[in-house]
Amino acid sequence: MQTPPQAIQVRNLRIAPPLLLAPMAGLTHSALRQVMCGFGGVGLLSTEMLSARRLPTENPRVSPCLIRAETERPLSYQLMTSTCKEIAPAIEKLHAFGADAVDLNMGCPSPSVCRLGAGATLMEQPDQVRLILAEARKRTLLPLTAKIRLGIELDPGKLKTFCSMLEDEGIDMLSVHARFKHESFARRPRWEHIARIREQLKIPVVANGGIFSVQDAETCLRVSGADGLMLGRGAVIRPWLFAEIARNLFGDDIMMPTVSLPKVYSDFLAGLKERYRPVYRLGRLKEFTRYFARNYKFGHYLTSKVQSSSSIDEARERAWTFFETTERSRPMATNTTE
Repeated sequence: MQTPPQAIQVRNLRIAPPLLLAPMAGLTHSALRQVMCGFGGVGLLSTEMLSARRLPTENPRVSPCLIRAETERPLSYQLMTSTCKEIAPAIEKLHAFGADAVDLNMGCPSPSVCRLGAGATLMEQPDQVRLILAEARKRTLLPLTAKIRLGIELDPGKLKTFCSMLEDEGIDMLSVHARFKHESFARRPRWEHIARIREQLKIPVVANGGIFSVQDAETCLRVSGADGLMLGRGAVIRPWLFAEIARNLFGDDIMMPTVSLPKVYSDFLAGLKERYRPVYRLGRLKEFTRYFARNYKFGHYLTSKVQSSSSIDEARERAWTFFETTERSRPMATNTTE
């Protein structure tokens, strides 16, 4: 394998190491970002997907998707939209929030998002995408990025044309989730298709999908030839994964402590209590637990106990009972096949 790139430079933003957090609804909020930052290795953080239409009326001190700590930098804000009319007021808000980059969602396959004409549906509407990009590029000097999938089905020519259009219209960096719109997470990611995109573009290309370990990261970089990696569910299961990859592949001088799973969970819970109003806490704890529990051989028991809890305190007590009766600080083998 060739020496991995050490950093990505996008306008005035240096992403080092070139490891990015994927935007994930209900997951990539401040509490989880802070846990990841505690381990280190994250080159660029991300918000959850934000509705460009609702953003101008949101309160960043209250909105669960917008709450952030000053230490959460650099931070990219991802916008979901289907029309250029929503771009100007949304980006004006992002400037006020102190965004470090603006990302446009063109890859979410969720039916509720696609019914709005947003997400992955935009890949079928290149003329509309041009209008959105032109407006966004006119409204900001921040790094403007986009996240896509491989399309609806295998069509190399169509995908090449779309990606070239993104570059021509002012996108500074492109993240590619290596699956088609209809493919679930159970399908092996097609990293080799990212290599074809990387060959044709001059802007940085980041590979996303199926990265759960240092070995996955190394293989993805080798197969895709990408300039960097975007971690999603793998980094929710193991928030220290960024640090592991940064240390092993990018030579970062990160001291990896012994990972205590109960402490990681406790830190996440503390972040929820510190930053979020009670109404927003339990749902986020349940969503995180669904993934984090995979570190345990009998993690499904932890998940079921937390999912059936009716309050944050009940969930915490049930989780601690599980931890007290389970071997600590030693993650069990996890099935990481996507």
